[in-house]
Amino acid sequence: MIIEPRTRGFICLTSHPTGCEQNVINQIEYVKSKGKIEGAKKVLVLGASTGFGLASRITSAFGSDAATIGVFFDKPATEGRPGSPGYYNTAAFEKHAHKAGLYAKSINGDAFSNEIKEQVVNLIKEDLGQVDLVIYSLASPVRKHPNTGKRFKSVLKPIGEVFTNKTVDFHTGNVSEISINPAEGDDIANTVTVMGGEDWKMWMDALQAENLLSEGATTVAYSYIGPEVTKPVYRNGTIGAAKDDLEKTAFEITDDLKSINGNAYVSVNKALVTQASSAIPVIPLYISLLFKVMKEKGIHEGCIEQIERLYSERLFGGDLALDDKGRIRIDDWEMREDVQAEIAELWKKATTENLSELGDLEGYSNEFFNLFGFKVAGVDYDADVNEMVSIPSEQ
Repeated sequence: MIIEPRTRGFICLTSHPTGCEQNVINQIEYVKSKGKIEGAKKVLVLGASTGFGLASRITSAFGSDAATIGVFFDKPATEGRPGSPGYYNTAAFEKHAHKAGLYAKSINGDAFSNEIKEQVVNLIKEDLGQVDLVIYSLASPVRKHPNTGKRFKSVLKPIGEVFTNKTVDFHTGNVSEISINPAEGDDIANTVTVMGGEDWKMWMDALQAENLLSEGATTVAYSYIGPEVTKPVYRNGTIGAAKDDLEKTAFEITDDLKSINGNAYVSVNKALVTQASSAIPVIPLYISLLFKVMKEKGIHEGCIEQIERLYSERLFGGDLALDDKGRIRIDDWEMREDVQAEIAELWKKATTENLSELGDLEGYSNEFFNLFGFKVAGVDYDADVNEMVSIPSEQ
């Protein structure tokens, strides 16, 4: 079939298997071009099919020759209907990992559930014995609690007062003002339950209980802080409350891992185009300005550049360079004073009429479509493509 992008708001309803594979190949080639990383050899990636999680799996495998197990929740294709991009990404990753002689197996299901945790525990026991790195990169708006069966839904809201600021529709370039009402009722608690540290700790408890973590094992969860302009709706909002909980949990897990000299860290990463960030008002406008400034300064990074640098310079580079709250800061280039000062000035001036000049809306839009395998250089989108791709090792 011929697959074209079909969008609804900040969601793309279709994905392209060849484009997704080319994206994966491009990331693999980038990691290989940077040379070997003396890193972990047996790696579990939770949330492994897109964004930072996929980049972590690729960097582990092709940077450190690691055996990887990936966990994610994605839809395979059905006749005439493409699968999700994460499904195609994983199929491509496994294909190229196996071709390179690397162990790679995947489990597709709800990582919040006890059943998937049990499947992963059994697979590690059977195939790897232990793991020495666990990446926690889950991003979901809903969590069904594994013990109670209750469904919790996260919300993106400020806390305390209405938030009003600029945003952009990245499809049209229209800059407008948006107001978001503050959290109410159980909004904060529910968001913390979905996006906080509880599930991360449950995973680590399950692995430790079965002696599946090697001596000195490390686990890393991903977070974001961001600039002043997004703080009311992001870091000081409901999601920020969840990120605070996640960061607090890192210390609890580290305490639990003392017996094996293990450590848990939160890595604060830079703002990037993801399905999640596209849904957050204000963020697309900020990112389009950020891209423009960072590209002009020669310090722009995508997911794979960020994670390769996290691995080579921080996790396995001898200097974690933790901040005063014990976090790894790989958002250091984004948060540079000169970068943020320029964005603050551009923010004041940005309008529908001048955004294409002041910002990098085209770059933002291209990266959004790249997530779904579209607008990828070297792919013939007029060619027939087989949507029925499978993941070789799917459990």
